[in-house]
Amino acid sequence: MRRISRKKRSTLAYRAIAASAALILGGGGLVAVNVYASAGEGPSGSSPPTRTQNAGSRLSTIDCPEAVNGLPDVPDEARGEVDRELAAMDTQITDAYRQFADRKEQIARDPGLAENAVLGPLRSKRTASLDRIGIAIGRAGERPAGLESLAGCSLRADDSRGGNGGGRGDGKGGDGSQDDGRGQDQGQNQGQDGGQGQDPGGQDPGQGQDPGQGEDPGQDQGQGGNGPVAADFVDIQSVQPNVDRPRQRRGASRGTFTTDCGRNENGKFNPDNVIVAPGVSNGAHHMHDYIGNQANDAFASDDDLANGATTCRDQGDRSTYYWPVLRLQNGQDEDDVNADGGGRDQNVGEIQTPSQVTLKFVGSPVGRVTAMPRFLRIITGDAKAFTNGDAQANASWSCTGFEDRQVADKYPICPEGSQVVRTFAFQNCWDGQNTDSANHRTHVAFAQENGRCPSGFRAVPQLVQRIVYDVPPGPGFAVDSFPEQLHKPITDHGDFINVFDDRLMKKMVRCINDGRRCR
Repeated sequence: MRRISRKKRSTLAYRAIAASAALILGGGGLVAVNVYASAGEGPSGSSPPTRTQNAGSRLSTIDCPEAVNGLPDVPDEARGEVDRELAAMDTQITDAYRQFADRKEQIARDPGLAENAVLGPLRSKRTASLDRIGIAIGRAGERPAGLESLAGCSLRADDSRGGNGGGRGDGKGGDGSQDDGRGQDQGQNQGQDGGQGQDPGGQDPGQGQDPGQGEDPGQDQGQGGNGPVAADFVDIQSVQPNVDRPRQRRGASRGTFTTDCGRNENGKFNPDNVIVAPGVSNGAHHMHDYIGNQANDAFASDDDLANGATTCRDQGDRSTYYWPVLRLQNGQDEDDVNADGGGRDQNVGEIQTPSQVTLKFVGSPVGRVTAMPRFLRIITGDAKAFTNGDAQANASWSCTGFEDRQVADKYPICPEGSQVVRTFAFQNCWDGQNTDSANHRTHVAFAQENGRCPSGFRAVPQLVQRIVYDVPPGPGFAVDSFPEQLHKPITDHGDFINVFDDRLMKKMVRCINDGRRCR
């Protein structure tokens, strides 16, 4: 497995960028120059943006329908071919975004070039992929109609705005059902500042604060040329407490089980995603941190995972836990600066090893939990939430000492001495039959508002994952993303494959149902 070496942090370089961004965030009548030009900056038809003009411009991106959401049930026989075509469609968008970025000045002079040179060819490629998907499904069942409607893409401005520092506001869970099992563990085990598993939805933690202080939110702070921007950050101290701990009902399973799998100290990274794009190298187009199972790459089978080495202290846990890396936007290159998932996909900067990772499994507020099936796959959050919309988003950002204040669509600016925290609460209901589904979501669900699982689902231990980073105070960091997602915080997501052995899974379930705290 390729490993990326660590380079010494360039604090002075980082602080120079952070200080420049602070001018933007702090107002005071100063206008910062956008040193790192962004793809698609400048309104259509305007003259080519200069560096000074870029300070008042906005990022643009390519917005395409999420094809997997438009597919019917995919027969098992067709799933491999369909997954490969869906991954190819992601690559098509990535390639089109690169072309758009490379031609942004020409497109600013000639808006029709975007259609002729970028969007038109992209539409043709997507139409061909959707046709192949239809043929693959048709071999095993009825060919779906109307897939061609998913081919079209458009250019879209980054519509980030200050003053919306928070949740979806719809109270929905990650599966679109009424939320929310995400905060299931709050009542009894907040051992880390009370922040694990908080529900980022339905709140407006921004409380009307405008981190841009009237400056254009499109000012680019990222060295990759496509974000993040000033409006993607909020001072955590300006966010009002917004975390409600759900009431535990009689019969609740109040125990917790914590597994220690390290912090990726050994530096295992790759840009694959064996859940979404099995058999496809660089299926994620961004780099992942991995802890737990060390056999995970695009080509790992269940047998590979069952026999893989693990970084977990208890060797009965060979599960794989992975998430997009967080990088400082400090001008320091990693070994992946010219590689897929790294610089080739506009993910640059110094990768940060977390200072702490907590993996805690918690129970249901209304009853007992049952064992997860081995090789159950769960994705929480949406890597494409910026263009897809926030229905599946489940990012939660905060700072140590302030974890009663959670934001979903902002990166937090933490005060001196406080660390950045990102939290994922995974789905806690399982359909009782499948370890995966065609869209990798419908076999699991969040509990409903009353704490109970949707009809046909059963409660399983809920993974609550908390990742802490010691980064310099101020803006100047971002998670890796698909290039067209512009490194937005709302695109944060986590992936989990359960590879607990039967002994340890039974121990977990007993511990949680008995109300004990176990490791």
